[in-house]
Amino acid sequence: MSGTLFVVATPIGNLEDITLRALRVLREVDVIAAEDTRRTAKLLAHYSISTSTVSFHEHNTRTRIPQLLARLEAGASVALVTDAGTPGISDPGSALIDACWRKATTIDPIPGASAPVTAAVTSGFPLEPLTIFGFVPARSKDRNRWLERARAISHTFTFFETPHRILQTLSEAAPCFGDRPMFIAREMTKVHQQFLRGLGCEIIGHKTEPKGEFTIVVGPDLTLHANNIPASDEEMFTEFGHMADRVPGGRRAAVSTLAAKYGRSAREVYAIIERLKNSGV
Repeated sequence: MSGTLFVVATPIGNLEDITLRALRVLREVDVIAAEDTRRTAKLLAHYSISTSTVSFHEHNTRTRIPQLLARLEAGASVALVTDAGTPGISDPGSALIDACWRKATTIDPIPGASAPVTAAVTSGFPLEPLTIFGFVPARSKDRNRWLERARAISHTFTFFETPHRILQTLSEAAPCFGDRPMFIAREMTKVHQQFLRGLGCEIIGHKTEPKGEFTIVVGPDLTLHANNIPASDEEMFTEFGHMADRVPGGRRAAVSTLAAKYGRSAREVYAIIERLKNSGV
């Protein structure tokens, strides 16, 4: 009887963000296939787990997948983990999972943390639908092609970026996403966690610290996605007055929120607020 491949979500930063079930599985399986055995070793040491690990990353999939399949077919249980979060996004996990399906091997998901989902939920942007990208390509030609593809998506999407390329990517994204709301999450769940939210032109011009792990969320194109919720200018102005001093980010965040809610551009909402404010309403 073949074994089971457990697809185990691990913390994206804070080591407490792991389920009791995940810890039990990591203790009980025969081997853990880890994207980076050194990073996984820190998690295992923290919870006093002695299960052996083998490396499974983008550079050894050709040889490692047959080896893992052989162990599974022999009845062994394998836990698949990535560096952080849920396997299968920006790591070779999906290739192993697909191979297991083709071999009729039992697959058992152990859900938990996911960086793109966590960032998207925290952004407050509409998430139906939501597209998840991995890392922006490093090569210039590939990056330009990626930006063109991303610009064509009018709904909310997320992507990752490395510390040494975050400033370059935000600069290159300006002509593509400048008028769309954006959210940047740095070092999520860690001590130096930082969130930035606002119009793309504001976020891109912000002095972002180029350290840590970044997850970026680009909100919907508000000029194309109207929510069909009727609201007069006066109603929006009143709602803005209630929100401006209460939401994180103040006036700018309130404008972005109203724009997303009522399917208007942020510039249009801002113009309405300024006009009614000056009129003494």
